[in-house]
Amino acid sequence: MPAKYPIQSEGEQLESFLDDLERDHAVKEIAGWETGFTNLSRALDGILPGLYLLIGPPACGKTSLAKQLLDQVAMHNGVAGVFFTLAETAKELRIKTLARLSGLESREIRRGSAYLLHWYGVPKAHYGDFEQLPPSWEKLKKAAKDAKSWLDLTYIVECKANTDLREIEKSIGELRAAANREKIFVVIDDCQRLGRRDQALADRLPIVAEELQEMGVNLKTPIFAIWPNLGEIVESQPQAWTEKVASPDVILVLEKDLGRTQKLTEPNQALTLHIVKNRGGEKGKLAFDFYPAVSKFMEVESL
Repeated sequence: MPAKYPIQSEGEQLESFLDDLERDHAVKEIAGWETGFTNLSRALDGILPGLYLLIGPPACGKTSLAKQLLDQVAMHNGVAGVFFTLAETAKELRIKTLARLSGLESREIRRGSAYLLHWYGVPKAHYGDFEQLPPSWEKLKKAAKDAKSWLDLTYIVECKANTDLREIEKSIGELRAAANREKIFVVIDDCQRLGRRDQALADRLPIVAEELQEMGVNLKTPIFAIWPNLGEIVESQPQAWTEKVASPDVILVLEKDLGRTQKLTEPNQALTLHIVKNRGGEKGKLAFDFYPAVSKFMEVESL
């Protein structure tokens, strides 16, 4: 059967390929999507299709970082984003976003407007008009309103205990159709829960990672998956994770920086993000400060 399209040599296709590269370079300085973190975007060469694996100890802000990253990718690139949560509720994730955008602490938002009215010295009452709310709540409402254009592109899916990768892949297809966008950034929190419960975490990791990487290739989309470090590898050996799992395109290891943390006000934390594997860009270390009260990560220029 004759080929549908004429076969061309690499030499014949070279000129058009160089033209494509030149057009891409004229649009932006990195190949993939902007992360909203200047140093991270530069090191990764942007977010590209494939598997990004984020590893870190409990309570170091992995979920907050992933939610902030998803929001910033949607905001800066106009692409859809979906956060699959296997642990936290959608309400808690929304509070993280609102706290980061407004600067109000998560605990204040969680307690609701009645608490805010009382805490800011306003007698408790039933307020029907937006104008009567205190400045703190107005600030929250305004932050949400200002973010609506890109919040319309983001989705949160609360997964059941028995959710598997097949269901997640199906949901991604449905969300693409609902958002009317082919390009989508996928975050999966606590992805160790997708593995067999009768397997040790160390045995689940390469299997789950390989399945996620295959899904990213099939869907031609970036998948950002979070995996807990429950003591398998000590924090001083982040590079050792590359020996445990081969599938991811990028492996990021979040580590507490105890020295820099001492210079911050409690409960704020200083963290180092190790890029220990990166098929499309640089390896190295990036410094962040994490503010848990408002679920916000900020890049630090140097370690």
